[in-house]
Amino acid sequence: MNKYLLEIGTEELAYKFIPSAMEQLKTEFTKALQENEIKFTDIKVYATPRRLAVIIEDIAEKQDDVQKTIKGPIENIAYDENGNLTKAALGFANKNNVAPEALFKQDNYVWAKVEQKGKYTKDLLKEIVPNIILKLKGTHFMRWADLDIKFQRPIRWIVSLFNNEKVEIEIAEVKSGNISRGHRFSKTEVEIKNPDEYLKVLEDAKVIADVQKRKETIVKLSKEKAQEIGAEIVIDEDLLDEVTFITEWPVPVVCSFEEKYLQIPEKVAVTVMAVHQRYFPLYKDGKLLNKFITISNYVGDTFDNIKAGNERVVRARLEDAIFFVHEDTQRPLISYLDDLKGVTFQKGLGSVYDKTQRICTLSKIIAQAIKAPSDYIERTALLCKADLVTKLVFEFTELQGYIGADYALRSGEAKEVSQGIMEHYFPLNADAEVAQGVEGQVVGIADKIDTVVAVFADGKKISGSNDPLGVRRATLGILKTIIQKDLNLNLSILIKQAIDLLPVQIEDKTKLYNSVREFFEQRLIVFLSDKYKHDVLEACISEKDVLADLKDVIERLNIVTDIIQKPNYSQFHEAINRIIRLIKNETEFKTVDSSLFNSDAEISLWSVVKNIDENKLSYKELENELVKLIPFISEFFEEVLVMDNDEKIKQNRLALLNVTKQKYAKIADFSKIVF
Repeated sequence: MNKYLLEIGTEELAYKFIPSAMEQLKTEFTKALQENEIKFTDIKVYATPRRLAVIIEDIAEKQDDVQKTIKGPIENIAYDENGNLTKAALGFANKNNVAPEALFKQDNYVWAKVEQKGKYTKDLLKEIVPNIILKLKGTHFMRWADLDIKFQRPIRWIVSLFNNEKVEIEIAEVKSGNISRGHRFSKTEVEIKNPDEYLKVLEDAKVIADVQKRKETIVKLSKEKAQEIGAEIVIDEDLLDEVTFITEWPVPVVCSFEEKYLQIPEKVAVTVMAVHQRYFPLYKDGKLLNKFITISNYVGDTFDNIKAGNERVVRARLEDAIFFVHEDTQRPLISYLDDLKGVTFQKGLGSVYDKTQRICTLSKIIAQAIKAPSDYIERTALLCKADLVTKLVFEFTELQGYIGADYALRSGEAKEVSQGIMEHYFPLNADAEVAQGVEGQVVGIADKIDTVVAVFADGKKISGSNDPLGVRRATLGILKTIIQKDLNLNLSILIKQAIDLLPVQIEDKTKLYNSVREFFEQRLIVFLSDKYKHDVLEACISEKDVLADLKDVIERLNIVTDIIQKPNYSQFHEAINRIIRLIKNETEFKTVDSSLFNSDAEISLWSVVKNIDENKLSYKELENELVKLIPFISEFFEEVLVMDNDEKIKQNRLALLNVTKQKYAKIADFSKIVF
C-alpha cells in the first residue's frame, strides 16, 4: 500500500489558524487528487504549532491508462474529392500521435482512438503540493526575506516522501527532503524514512503530531495531576482546543496563589486564569481552589521556573482585580447610574444612561404584556448597565453583567435582581442558554430590541461580515427567549414601541418597522431551520404576522410536520392544492348562497364546511376536521364544474371553495409544501 507524507515545518503558527489549515488541507488535497484522477483511500492531517502534515493512504502510483475517442474535422473537410486525407486530417492525426490509416469515419466526422498513458503520481505531486500550500487562507499572513509569497509564518523545512522515496518539492526557496525537526528542547533534526514511522519518530523526539492524541493526553495528565492533590479539574472545550494548538509536548504543572484572592468574584478569578492566562482552574466540592494547572510545552524534569513564572503573572493579575473590587465596592451599585451619562451608546442615539431609561420603559411594557410581577424587573432594568462604569469591568470587559450581579448582592439588592443583571445578556452565543429568571428574560428582550431598532434607525447595513453591535445575535436572543420560555409577547407591537422611544427624528417609521420586522422573520427562519423543513417554514410563515404570536408559529409548525408525515397526506395535499390552484387569481369572493346550489356535492361540502369554526378549535382538532373534508372535496370536483356558464353559480362555487381554503389556511399555506 503506497503512502505519501508531506510536512511543512514553520515558525510558531497562530493557534487559530491551525484548525482552519487542517480542514483546508484535507479539502484541497481531496479535490486535487480527484481532479487528477489519482486514487486514494484516506487523507489524514496532523498539526502542531510548528508543522502542518498530511499523510495520504493507499495512494495510486500513477493515473490509470485510458483510451479516448477524439472527434476530428468534419468528413468533407477531412477528405478531398479523390478520397485522400487533407492537411486538416493529417494535422489532426499528427497532433494526437495517431497513424493516418488509424483514423475512422463516424456520424459524418473523422475520429481517432488515442491511448493516453497515466502520469506518475510523484510527478503530479510536484505541481499539486506547492499550489495547495500557497493557496491556504487565513488572517495575518506575512512575507519574509525578499520573497513575494505570503504564508502564516516563515517556512523552515519540508518533508516529502512517497513511501521511502523523496519527492522533490520547493516552496519559498525551501527544498524538501526527509529531515524533520523534533521539539525545540529535544532533538533538533530527525530523519523520516517513510510515512509509516512519521508519528513514532516525532513522538520519540517529544512531539505529539496527532491533534486528537495530544488533546487526550492533556485531559488525561491534567486529571491525574488534579487527583494527586485531591482536586477536580473543569475542562473548558475552547480552552482545551487552544492549549492543544499551542503545544507539541504538553506537560501539566500545578501552580497556586494566595487564598486572599478568592475574595474576588469567582468569575473574575476564573477569567484571569482561563481566558487571560490559559490555565485550568481547580475545584474541590464545587468550590474554586487557590490552585490551577498550566500546560507547559516543555521537555525536562525541572519545572520550578515554569511554576514560579506563571504564579508571578497570575498573582499580578489577581492583585489588580482585588484592588478594583475594593475600590468599586466603596459605593453601592445604584450610585454608578449617573456615571452612565458620560458614556455614549451610539452617536446620535444618546448615552448609555438614556438607553437604560428606554430599557426601563420597555421592560415595564413587556412585564405588563406577559403578566409578570414588575418590581424586581424594573429594578433589574435600572441597574443592568451600571457595572459598565466600574473599574473592574473596564479592566475585564467580557465580565459585564457578571460583575454587576456580584456588586448588586454586595449592595443589598435582591438575588432576583442580581441574577437578572447577569442573565439579561443571555444567550451569549447561538448555542448558549437563555435567561432562566423572568427578570433576565424581560430586561434582556428590552435591551436587545432597543439595540436592534437603534442600529436600523441609524441606517447601518447588516451582512455576513458586518454585524454592528451584534444585531444578529441580539435578534436571535430575543427569538430564543420568547420561544423557549413560552412568553406570550407580541413582538410586532414591541418593535413599534421600541421605535417610538428612540431619541431621534424618524422620517418614515413604517419603513423602519418593516425593515426590522423582515429582519426578525429572516432570523426566525434561520433559527428554526435546523428543526423544520424549509418548505414547512415557508408554509407557516408566509401569510401571517408571525411575530405577533411565536407560540402559535411553533404550534402550527409541529402540526404541519405531523400532517405531512401521515400516510394519507397525498390525498390531503391534492385536495387543498386543487382548491388553491383554482382560485389563486381571484381577488374578491361573495358570500356563499346555498340557494344557488344545484348538486348534491355542493350541498354536502357546504354542510360540513360551514360547521367548522377554525377560531374555536385547537389545531389538532382542526386537523381532524380538515381530514374529514377530503372525501367531500374529491366528490365536489368529480361532480361539479366550477366554471359554470352562469356567472352567479360560478362565483358562488368559487366562494364556497374560498371558505374551504380559509379553514386550511388557518394552519398553513399548503401550496408551499413540496410533495
